[in-house]
Amino acid sequence: MAVLRQAALTGSTAEPDPRTAGGPTPGDPPPSRAAEQSEGLLGPTAIRGLAQQLDLRPTKSLGQNFLHDANTIRRIVRTADLLADDVVCEVGPGLGSLTLGLLPACAAVVAVEIDPRLADQLPRTVAERAPALADRLTVVTADALRVTELPGPPPTALVANLPYNVAVPVLLHLLELLPSIRTALVLVQAEVAERLAAAPGSPAYGIPSVKAAWYADVRRAGAVGRPVFWPAPNVDSGLVSLRRRPAPPGDRAATFAVVDAAFATRRKGLRAALARWAGSPAAADQRLRAAGIDPTTRGEQLSVTDFARLAATPAVLPDGDGA
Repeated sequence: MAVLRQAALTGSTAEPDPRTAGGPTPGDPPPSRAAEQSEGLLGPTAIRGLAQQLDLRPTKSLGQNFLHDANTIRRIVRTADLLADDVVCEVGPGLGSLTLGLLPACAAVVAVEIDPRLADQLPRTVAERAPALADRLTVVTADALRVTELPGPPPTALVANLPYNVAVPVLLHLLELLPSIRTALVLVQAEVAERLAAAPGSPAYGIPSVKAAWYADVRRAGAVGRPVFWPAPNVDSGLVSLRRRPAPPGDRAATFAVVDAAFATRRKGLRAALARWAGSPAAADQRLRAAGIDPTTRGEQLSVTDFARLAATPAVLPDGDGA
């Protein structure tokens, strides 16, 4: 895991957000290009110029869709509700659009970037556009799914435009790896946002919903349109806000194993869906009843606390006795 530190510098709510994605708040005049440049933010021209300079062709495999709209960046930073002493973990900073918006709002940003070209360029971009803030940035060249530690003070917030293809695994990995994270605001595919924030009993409720709820209270924080990205994705996006809370009583790995089993055949009642997990339908029935859960219930009706309680029930031996 390579780390680049820029120190001494030389050189140049659950309801959709009422504001239009990438557009100004109604009644407010749009910022001029000069104002945008004074903030150091990257607009469409700067984004394309940097990409050309790096001979970069955005790839779907890395989920490279770069934010280029200043209003959207301001909105994300404002919605993240950062404190002046927050240390922000940013995943997939890309060309630095969101990074430049985050740096004035917090004490430090640790940016995790898998593409070495982008990781090498990011400190230079910040040094040129926000030299007074460049010492707040640390760049880690790594795959966020494989990161086991981050340099410097423990991050207190996660703010990221997550690559669509790995958004949920990355989010869950970092929430588990970094218990110091108290808040998160992530930009993901709209369908994923709906799943993450879904409540028990709703059509979108599933594995991402339950596992995210293990760590935090989760809610939708608004919609984001396609034109604010380059290249524009072929799906809409959404913001998801998470606020850390204590995990339910129980074992995380054991609970997640039950969740995976329950939703593997989500149309079945839990007695049948959990037969392999418990050892037999009869054993599943016994453990469900021990947890106070109707065996005919389906997985989408259970909260994360219900799953944790079920996972904690004693295993059942083949003869039907508890162990």
